[in-house]
Amino acid sequence: MALADILAALFPAGNTWTVAKGTIGGSGTLADGTNVHLIGIVESADLGIDDIVTLARRVLEIARTPDQAPILVLVDSGGQRMSKRDELLGLNEYLAHLAKSLMLADRMGHRTIGLLYGGSAAGAFIATALATGSLVALPSAYPKVMGLPAMARVTKLSLEVLEEKARTTAVFAPGLANMVKVGAVIEQWNPADPLAAQLLSLLSRPPTGVDGRDRLGETRHGRMRAAAIAARVEELACADG
Repeated sequence: MALADILAALFPAGNTWTVAKGTIGGSGTLADGTNVHLIGIVESADLGIDDIVTLARRVLEIARTPDQAPILVLVDSGGQRMSKRDELLGLNEYLAHLAKSLMLADRMGHRTIGLLYGGSAAGAFIATALATGSLVALPSAYPKVMGLPAMARVTKLSLEVLEEKARTTAVFAPGLANMVKVGAVIEQWNPADPLAAQLLSLLSRPPTGVDGRDRLGETRHGRMRAAAIAARVEELACADG
């Protein structure tokens, strides 16, 4: 689905938005009258520091408002823009700032929902889609934290070894099915069903205040150790306190 079609299906009661240099801003109205803030990185754009500043500023502006309207983060991007300028200016810190801005908005009562409908990779994926409180995806999504050739360079394992591991271990493999399996994507939405109803259904569930993606990954047999390790770390941290 094209971006305009997705937004029309999500907000049949009305929506206004603009795209500038790959970033989107605007708002939409749900059938029950709920206003939803729209932000994101679209049109398969790479996420650079200028885009990050634009998105983070908008998120922080929303976080300061008392309406507690949810934020829908639309994601169809490449990776982060690894130009010399962006890297020298501290791209990693900018990415962290955007992720923390989204987490802050969520804690201040503006629920954050990521909608992944295209590609996304690496730091851009982490700082947008994975930084939201709930990440959902359409079947057209193709996410990856790190491509296998890049992973081979970092780990010094051969590409053949990683390809073999990816066939049986979801945490090594790119693609939507694997992100669902590890619990990163909580739901895959069916575009044949009303998207507005699927968004309303998600928003109707009270937030738990707990990041349960590790336990979801365990339930789906995609990450079998993450939840136990996180619980043990928390136990030891509390014991030291």
